[in-house]
Parts: sequence; structure tokens; C-alpha cells
Amino acid sequence: MLPTLCAGFPSPAEDFIEGALELPRWLVPNPPATFIWRVRGWCMKGAGIHDEDLAVVDRSLSPTSGAVVVAVVGGEMSLKRLVMTGNRLALTFDNPEMDEEFAVEDLEEGLLWGVLLFSVRWHHVKARASLVR
Repeated sequence: MLPTLCAGFPSPAEDFIEGALELPRWLVPNPPATFIWRVRGWCMKGAGIHDEDLAVVDRSLSPTSGAVVVAVVGGEMSLKRLVMTGNRLALTFDNPEMDEEFAVEDLEEGLLWGVLLFSVRWHHVKARASLVR
């Protein structure tokens, strides 16, 4: 193999390249079971999940008390906190301004769709705007 010559401007970053950043593989351990949703509304504000955030949901995880889950509420997919009180499971908002609670047994069959793995919030306005289209 022949040595190479630089015919342009050398990049000072080339010495630090160790490979592409593989966030999907690192962040999403089970891609076939993982889905991304855009959050609409403020019912999970107390969990740090805001309107327009992205919610990454894994359907293969088992929901446990305290988990943030995607559930079917009134025929629509909704992000809620799953809470076990005694023998009773309930879905709640995580926003002190909203105190409504839904008993799980009162909701539709198959209501728990998946478990929130993490959420993403863009802090760079221009980057966020390019994804909103």
C-alpha cells in the first residue's frame, strides 16, 4: 500500500476519528420492538416529558409500577404513569395540575401497549424545526 498525500486542507478532527457514532444500537437494544412517537400535551410534565418531545417505546419490556407506559385511553394511544396501589393498577398523569387517575381494569383490553425507554428533547431550535415537518 502506498502512503497518502493531502491535496486539500487536513482536518484536525481526523486524528480523533474512531468510528461512526452508533447511537441507535447503543440506545435501542431491541430495534424490532422499539417505536418512536411524538408527544402531544403536558400530562407527563412531572416526569420531564414535554409537548413535542420524542418518546422511544419498547414493546418487549414488562410494565412495572412506576413505569411510564403507552396505553390505550379512550381509543387513543396515550403516555401515562402506571401505579400499583395495593392490588389496584392505575394510570395517572404526571403533572401536578392534572390529578385524574384511571383504573386499569376499567380500560380496554390490551390497553398497555409498551414501556417508555427514554424521551428526547431537542434543545437546538433549528434541529427541532427540521424534524417537525
